[in-house]
Amino acid sequence: MQEEKFGKLIKEIRKKYNLTQKDLADKYHVTYQAVSKWENGKNMPDVTILKEISKDYNVSLDDLIDGKLNEKKRDKNKIILLIGFIILLIGFILLIITKSTSDFESRTMSTTCDNFKISGIISYNEKKSLIFIPKIEYCGEEKNIYSDISCTLYEKNKDVIKEISTYQYNEKEITLEDFLSQVTFNVDNYLKVCNVYEKDSFYIEIKATDNSGKITSYNVPITLDDKCLN
Repeated sequence: MQEEKFGKLIKEIRKKYNLTQKDLADKYHVTYQAVSKWENGKNMPDVTILKEISKDYNVSLDDLIDGKLNEKKRDKNKIILLIGFIILLIGFILLIITKSTSDFESRTMSTTCDNFKISGIISYNEKKSLIFIPKIEYCGEEKNIYSDISCTLYEKNKDVIKEISTYQYNEKEITLEDFLSQVTFNVDNYLKVCNVYEKDSFYIEIKATDNSGKITSYNVPITLDDKCLN
């Protein structure tokens, strides 16, 4: 249906510009519930708002109504994302090189949890470890708005739990999906070596508080690959 295609497109545009549903709602003087209905294919904005969106985000009105982006623009966006990833990767490699002259080995960090996808790497030598998690993706259906969210990386070794790093957000209302798109863990001096890491020793804990004070918590396990790889 036309509404469903438009909903997917407006969500794609919002994410591209790092906007929350509330940001988009405030921009066009509607409620965030209205934006949610747009994205879920239950409704479409009036023509006046469609024209404003078309102008603001450089999308033709025809493409906007049809729910599709120009393929050249898609290719350009893919190139930009690829360049950004390459820059992050180069930065991490340079960080490893400059921190020590000793050789580092690495293990990948990931999760198969249904609602979350994590991509990262832990590199180490005989003196220390470096942890880099550039991407945490929420795959669930929850669309609640939160006023305060924290995301904390832990290591559990037998009965000992150690907090490694935390990312706190309380600037404005935000969805869990938009919050996690901003989270990056870059720990450059974690004093452990490879042979003490258990396969399932790391996890992430997320705590989100809405405007009524209700707290929603998630415990996301992180799995290391089985071997210490060169």
